[in-house]
Amino acid sequence: MKTVSSLLDKEWYDRYKRISTLNIRSSIYDVTNRCNLRCKGCFFFSSGEHKVEEEMDVKKWEDFIDQEKARGVNLAILIGGEPTLCMDRVEAFYKRLPTYCATNGLIKIDRKKLPDLMVGISLWGGGEDEKILRGRDTFAISSKNYAGDPYTYYLYTITPRQVGKIEPVIQQIVDVGLKVHLQLLSNDESVDGFSWKSGELKDLRQEMDEVLDKYPRTMISSKYYHEVLTTGMMMGRRFGWNECPSVTESLDNRNPQPRRLIHFSRWAADLKTVHRCCTSATRDCSTCKDGAAHMSWIMVNKREHMKSTEDLKNWIEVYEMFAKLYRFIPW
Repeated sequence: MKTVSSLLDKEWYDRYKRISTLNIRSSIYDVTNRCNLRCKGCFFFSSGEHKVEEEMDVKKWEDFIDQEKARGVNLAILIGGEPTLCMDRVEAFYKRLPTYCATNGLIKIDRKKLPDLMVGISLWGGGEDEKILRGRDTFAISSKNYAGDPYTYYLYTITPRQVGKIEPVIQQIVDVGLKVHLQLLSNDESVDGFSWKSGELKDLRQEMDEVLDKYPRTMISSKYYHEVLTTGMMMGRRFGWNECPSVTESLDNRNPQPRRLIHFSRWAADLKTVHRCCTSATRDCSTCKDGAAHMSWIMVNKREHMKSTEDLKNWIEVYEMFAKLYRFIPW
């Protein structure tokens, strides 16, 4: 019988022990239905998930967060809309739970109030792609707001137009003293020229591996993550509805049940409605390129990765990556 200790040497076993006790229990929260951008391809607005009555009473948010903490949540992932439009709600989460805030970076958070809040800034390619998809070059603003911030990184969503052009974007991020994590555009609104074509993902995987080799201190990533994300395959299985671990527990009627995130839910800004999954109920799961969903897919399938030492090391690297992104372990 293969065990963790039999597959790993002391160095890797120590790394495994560091993450094995974390027991991360995350859920996702739409902090607001409003945003100061309207990005083409945004799953939140394209799916109509913003069409609920937003709870405006911060006391009700505080009570709700206390209930989520009691439910066992130990990582609140804040999305929207744009969370920084409602800083009182962000602060309510921060005071009660380990919290991560996804933002477009146009608004600078107050580090005196939120000194170690984890911040992930969305970036949709280089300046021209950003103008096409988001209406402006957000990096020019966000990089000034957050340059050198030790609790901030860029979540760089790579588009088909970025293939062969990733490194200059990474270098810009290096120049402002921040980290970067990569995921792929799913093109939920079928914007012309931004859908993936045959062969592009294979080239992209090689390019992602090359920039990781060149910028290991800047990129929070792993080559196994690149493989699973670009191929949609893990241990001979294909990602999709029957495999996704990030489905809201109360809506998960799949039979048989796949391995999934324990007690995961995605809550709307009315504090009553839950959405299907970590992205959009209107997205075709077979086309989903969401990075967090693919990371979680790997993480919940530890046993599948105990077939060999290499497989288990791959699993450890992805779990470490996730833990670093949400600052459960240091960068």
